[in-house]
Amino acid sequence: MTTKAIIKRLATGVPGLDEVLGGGLPEFSFNLIAGTPGSGKTKLAHQIMFALATPARPAIYFSVLGEPPLKMLRYQQQFDFFDSAVINRSVRFVSLSEDAASGDLDRVLQRIVDDVTALSPGLVFVDSFRSVVFATQSAGHAHNTLQQFVQQLGMLMTSWQATTFLIGEYFDETDTNPVFTVADGLIWLRQSVQRNSMVRKLEVMKMRGQRTLPGLHTFRIDHSGVLVFPPAMDASARSARADTSALEARALTGVPALDEMLCGGLPRGYSLLVAGPSGSGKSILATSFLAEGARCGETGVLAAFEQQPDRSRSPALVDLVASGKVGLIDSREPDLSIDEIVLLILAEVRRLKATRVVLDSLTGFELALAPSFRTDFRESLLGLVTALGRAGVSVLLTSELEDRYTDLRFSPYGAAFLTDAIVVQRYIEVDSRLLRVMAVVKLRGSMHSNELREYSIDDDGIQIGAMLPDQEGLLGGRPTRKRRAERLALAAPADEA
Repeated sequence: MTTKAIIKRLATGVPGLDEVLGGGLPEFSFNLIAGTPGSGKTKLAHQIMFALATPARPAIYFSVLGEPPLKMLRYQQQFDFFDSAVINRSVRFVSLSEDAASGDLDRVLQRIVDDVTALSPGLVFVDSFRSVVFATQSAGHAHNTLQQFVQQLGMLMTSWQATTFLIGEYFDETDTNPVFTVADGLIWLRQSVQRNSMVRKLEVMKMRGQRTLPGLHTFRIDHSGVLVFPPAMDASARSARADTSALEARALTGVPALDEMLCGGLPRGYSLLVAGPSGSGKSILATSFLAEGARCGETGVLAAFEQQPDRSRSPALVDLVASGKVGLIDSREPDLSIDEIVLLILAEVRRLKATRVVLDSLTGFELALAPSFRTDFRESLLGLVTALGRAGVSVLLTSELEDRYTDLRFSPYGAAFLTDAIVVQRYIEVDSRLLRVMAVVKLRGSMHSNELREYSIDDDGIQIGAMLPDQEGLLGGRPTRKRRAERLALAAPADEA
């Protein structure tokens, strides 16, 4: 019986990257980090190097760039992952620019071999490998020489028992290069510009011996370095909804009459869409939902996407945030992606052990996304709602609607089916006054009221009143009074009718 080889996986130190890689980098693997200029290749390589390098596993970084390593390090020092204490101890930089400029690949290879033999590193980086190619071409060397060089370098890297990386500038993954075949792993970085938006994406095109997450994954570069955002969920999957016991456990909304209309509140783990026109009280209801949770000893998370949130937040919400009962996600980062938002929310949920999440509002959320993500906004909402549902939290989302009165819609995105419950708010005109009405139009797997009830907003929040039985045509916006005989019939007891 043969023994299965166990490959050790190394944690890269790049948030989210290990998950995309399928558990980390295989030890002693030969990897290519490729992409266009400015896509973040060198930053990614440095971040991995500083995370993995130790006195027992030292790293050597060969720079083939025309600029000296000192200039490169000056810029890398701006990131949090950089540690000057390990330079020339766990991390050594070697410049190959003079050797590469000669165009003699044998000389470049011999220099790499000599330094690796002398230092016995556990990590080897060559940046940029593309520079070796250009130097060879300018010196008039034949292509087969380059191919031999790559094959020799690949075999040497395998024999060194080191985890190795080649960093190269490639504009198209179809570029013909023997290194693509030799490499165990191929990480491709992309960037695109749309209007004033810059979107960066990463793809693991190849990683021998392990299953990686397919597709393009958004990443961001900030002061901490590279942050990769794995997908929040498999978009083809549907989360398993709560069973009967979950329906029995209800989360109160903080509006007693609405809880009655929901037959006891919102089932735990459900998502509720509150849809209505501007000024109908959606954010007030969202605040009430979080405040009621805090009153019951629960914590919550608010993801706010308003234009001027400091002006619109209520004092009660400010107090909840200040007391730590509600975590606030108020990202003003440009070019947001759905995966980034979901990871921010889930991180707060884990930190606070939160059981309630509010996203206010979907309209602002869409505007906060980079333009390239807006075309798939409905799919993004599916990912958001499903990921939060799997986390076991109760979710309230608000959506602003234009009150047309000619049709009854619950979401401008055609996404009402994604949520478990829907509460709709509308304006009506009665006796030359603007009144508000509210109804529960959906509560999956549970009974709920079908009443259309008037409500008002005062200093204590939302106050839901009675129905308007003497009015008809409420959903048309301009109801009319029923005939006297009809009103009497409605008012009569059931046994007299």
